[in-house]
Amino acid sequence: MAAVAAGPDPLFNLRNNFYLGAYQAAINNSELPNLSPDDAVERDCLVFRSYIALGSYQLVINEIDASAATPLQAVKLLALYLSSPDYRESAISTLKELLADPGIGNNPILRLIAGTVFMHEQDYNEALKHTNTGGTMELNALNIQIFLKMHRSDYAERHLRVMQQVDEDHTLTQLTNAWLNLAVGGSKIQEAYLIFQDFSEKSQVTSLILNGKAVCCMHMGNFDEAESLLVEALTKDAKDPETLANLVVCYLHLGKSPSRFLSQLKLGHPDHVLVKRAAAAEEGFDRAIQSVA
Repeated sequence: MAAVAAGPDPLFNLRNNFYLGAYQAAINNSELPNLSPDDAVERDCLVFRSYIALGSYQLVINEIDASAATPLQAVKLLALYLSSPDYRESAISTLKELLADPGIGNNPILRLIAGTVFMHEQDYNEALKHTNTGGTMELNALNIQIFLKMHRSDYAERHLRVMQQVDEDHTLTQLTNAWLNLAVGGSKIQEAYLIFQDFSEKSQVTSLILNGKAVCCMHMGNFDEAESLLVEALTKDAKDPETLANLVVCYLHLGKSPSRFLSQLKLGHPDHVLVKRAAAAEEGFDRAIQSVA
């Protein structure tokens, strides 16, 4: 585990804003005095990752030059990877080169970006190669996300216990606990809802928190409450793919037409899992029609 800092963490508020999806707040409050060189690099990484989360890929690509530190080069590769399908192959190739360099390959932010990219690629075993040794709370949290994508809540639970031993009250420990509770389902859904509710009372209410509460509501059959939460989330970020995807699901359950949200999702996020599933279902339907025609 990483050593515990001797004094207060100067990046504490910035990190929390980023973790909870308050990306603009993270950017706006990033001018912090007297940071050590390492903290300054980490601050810049969090700010640029906030821009990436807001879809400002080109800004990040333009701002990080070839002389920047390894963690920033990794963040630039993430922006490049997400900016266009045309750049994915070259971004992954460069990422692999950095990871193979014994001098920098073990850098935690480089490993975090690698895990994120390979998770996007759905190459979960490759992602775990870079995240599974942990070392930071973010790497542990990403590890749990990967296990949940693999439907291995047993492994996710094991890694959550490690996070709880390090810091039970850490924002990422609480968030990953909520994700795991959602994956497990049943009586755990109420526990997940209470975690998101707690965040909404203590922090800036973000699209991420509202979506968390809404998914819990849908699991519990409270689709009207879920709809109002998701509509509120839409006012905070009208292009957020998870909000749009959750609205599609919610509207189907309410017997309303989700076509507007599905169209937005298709246009803005053609690689989203819900778009791919909808396309596969349409193809299957078309084939079935042709077979009986």
